[in-house]
Amino acid sequence: MGNKRLKRVLRRFSFILLLMPLALQAQITAPGSNATSHTDYPATARRDSIYIFCGSSASVGTLVAASPGGTAPFTFTWTQYDKATSGYNIPVLTQTGTTSTATSLPEGGYRVHITDSYGYSNDLYAWVDLDSPIGTGKLKNSTCYYVALDGTFGLDKFYYYDPSTGVSNMLINTVNYLWESDPASIIPSTTEDPVIYTPPLVNETYTFTVTDNFGCSTASSFYYVSYHVKANFIADPDEGEAPLEVTFTNTSVNANKYLWDFGDDSTSTLEDPPAHTYYIPGTYTVSLSVESEYFCSDTYTTTITVKPSALEMPNVFSPNGDGINDFLIPEKASLRHVEMQVFSKSGQRVYRFEGDSDAISTWTGWDGKVNNSNRFAEPGAYYYVIRAVGWDDKKYSGKPYRGVVYLYR
Repeated sequence: MGNKRLKRVLRRFSFILLLMPLALQAQITAPGSNATSHTDYPATARRDSIYIFCGSSASVGTLVAASPGGTAPFTFTWTQYDKATSGYNIPVLTQTGTTSTATSLPEGGYRVHITDSYGYSNDLYAWVDLDSPIGTGKLKNSTCYYVALDGTFGLDKFYYYDPSTGVSNMLINTVNYLWESDPASIIPSTTEDPVIYTPPLVNETYTFTVTDNFGCSTASSFYYVSYHVKANFIADPDEGEAPLEVTFTNTSVNANKYLWDFGDDSTSTLEDPPAHTYYIPGTYTVSLSVESEYFCSDTYTTTITVKPSALEMPNVFSPNGDGINDFLIPEKASLRHVEMQVFSKSGQRVYRFEGDSDAISTWTGWDGKVNNSNRFAEPGAYYYVIRAVGWDDKKYSGKPYRGVVYLYR
């Protein structure tokens, strides 16, 4: 008896194992769907699949049914859920074969009734959600100083119905949003209605994209024509000794009116002014104010530093042609006039220079030859006398600017 009972149990277990592959195939699938969820009926134990297809309201879905049992060929009878009658009463199609594909399905619930020629019968259920989030992006407002965007978003709500009670239940979903621009620019992302306080200087395409929890998205774009203006320029050089010639290169954007203030009581309304020369040592604030054709304005400023006058004499030089300390010349800055004389110990003048700013700028100093001849001065001590005036009217003369310099070869 024990062996017979064991054989019966094994035959029953073997039968169950044979049925398991068929049971695993008992399903409705949805090729082309973007996501899958499930129903949560409050009054029934059945749990049906909800297949989400991303698209517009004009989109359709596709479902494929495979029989969990029976013997092929099967008859598949598809019907759609009718919420008015709380039943699957709307005919869709009938097919015969091993599987069945229902295409061009609008949003809703579906049942496929499966039968074979030997009395087999089964029902499978699924829902089709044609999901399309709601999103619209547009311009709210703009001024010379900011651009305000307006984004509205929402969910394409989907309801399924409890087959026992007809009670509706909304599919749980969430939504996220994102503002982008082309060309790329910085957009505050903390709100659906961002305000851009650094407005674009080029035309932009703004795009508002809404994406829900199932990966479905919609995008709304608009083209924005920039009328904002930005003042800017490059000053080269921005520091040096007087007289300092500075070139101003205008790099402003979207401007059509210009007012330059060079900081020394001189102005210009040219887009690209000629080089400007600063004669008096000091610090100058240079500004460029611009205006666009839509009367937006902006101002950019920078400083130009002209070094104060200075003069200091070395006490030794070595005119031996080695490229190091070969000339006797004072360390100087911003001098308007210079006279320098050099005398030997016997009182003979061996060198003299006198010149104003243009000559000073190319002056290389005494090369150690007597009065610019080809005769080399002898090594030893020489006496110099300097008189100079700076562009800031500072005078360099008298005892501090008389002294001895040593010539080495």
